[in-house]
Amino acid sequence: MTFKVAIIGRPNVGKSTLFNRLVGRKLALVDDTPGVTRDRRVHAAKLYDITFDVIDTAGFEDAPAASLPGRMRAQTEIAITEADLIFFLIDAKAGLMPDDRTFAEVVRKSGKPVVLVANKAEARGAQGGMLEAWELGMGEPIPVSAEHGQGMPDLRDAVIEALGEERVLGKDEDDEEIAASEVLIGEDIADPDAEEVPAYDETKPLRIAVVGRPNAGKSTLINALIGEERLLTGPEAGITRDSISVDWDWRGRLIKLFDTAGMRRKAKVQEKLEKLSVADGLRAIRFAEIVIIVLDATIPFEKQDLQIADLIIREGRAPVIAFNKWDLIDNPQQLLAELREKTERLLPQARGIQAVTVSAETGRGLDKLMDAVIKTHKVWNSRVSTGKLNRWLEGILAHHPPPAVAGRRLKVKYVTQAKTRPPGFVVSCSRPDAMPQSYVRYLVNNLRDAFDIPGVPIRMALRTSDNPFAGRAKKR
Repeated sequence: MTFKVAIIGRPNVGKSTLFNRLVGRKLALVDDTPGVTRDRRVHAAKLYDITFDVIDTAGFEDAPAASLPGRMRAQTEIAITEADLIFFLIDAKAGLMPDDRTFAEVVRKSGKPVVLVANKAEARGAQGGMLEAWELGMGEPIPVSAEHGQGMPDLRDAVIEALGEERVLGKDEDDEEIAASEVLIGEDIADPDAEEVPAYDETKPLRIAVVGRPNAGKSTLINALIGEERLLTGPEAGITRDSISVDWDWRGRLIKLFDTAGMRRKAKVQEKLEKLSVADGLRAIRFAEIVIIVLDATIPFEKQDLQIADLIIREGRAPVIAFNKWDLIDNPQQLLAELREKTERLLPQARGIQAVTVSAETGRGLDKLMDAVIKTHKVWNSRVSTGKLNRWLEGILAHHPPPAVAGRRLKVKYVTQAKTRPPGFVVSCSRPDAMPQSYVRYLVNNLRDAFDIPGVPIRMALRTSDNPFAGRAKKR
């Protein structure tokens, strides 16, 4: 059985740096600014031969419960409750602070086994802070440098001592996540000519990213879906900074939800921290299969909303629109008709995109949203056999053949589907470089209607078959 380790400490002692070191990837945002981490993040970690789950937490601060630091502290207290072992981090370079003593008392009261970790031990003058750490009464401080990876063997030994060898080394399961560098341009179809199209797998795990502008209600929507206050929410814009993944079981299907930071217009993003947050959100989009675009129904379709949607379609992900804050709308029927018309007009590159009205605050429309997600995922995975495609192409060419370019007629020979996720088609024609883009769009739109592929990006590549006589000089 695996165990959980929570990394606890006041702001800016290096909790996220240690988290990244244990996970083996730069997942958590790291900056010199105190209080970068706000939500708690759980991930599989490895320390030499020990595998466990590690929880990154917000810096412990003494603040009123209603304030943002107070809500962050509540999330950290939940992490302490969930954990089997606590890494209590102090900054050896700065020495003990009054907050360290206060929070050490909170950790001690939890009754959980604790490993006292003195971070930044490579710095000059860190020895004094190390000696001060004995005052906390948590045993011997383990000197480490999370930034440079020093002291990790001592940390491993301390974990075994705290939990016992049988618990720590009893089971060695390497539960690796799917790498973020997956193929982004779709999955190859093994046999495009096969007439039998495989059925959609209802049990396969699903990855969903939730994106949108700041304060659209992304974190509130995820909390409403999973039925618990897992993510930090509030009236302040820009609370979420890291893209946090949450595991959820929906009707027996495993779903990984990614909450992302709000994306403002590029010109407005000046701070380094916000740039890191947006980059983390873009990584979550590339990692996801379905992307829920949360729009504020009171101010929908701002220019930034359309740019986010366009980015998702260009990345080849499957978009679903959620019009949030529907409980604040006075004339829902009239607005709904307007929004449907705007969706079709402003997003022609994903014609037929699923759009659902929801209220994350009241929980209304969440089942409809998940039904739309599953429907879109089925379309994104859809496959059409080569036989059906070429019968469709015959009809298209008879009804509306490609135009003549420079006095020469373009010949379209056949079409086949080479990829799924998103659907990707290869068209064999005589002169691919001369084919007008308007005719390619005509083919894509007809294909979408004929085989019912609404609301997902469709990619079409033009190829020419090799001419065996090309380049040979004419014999006299």
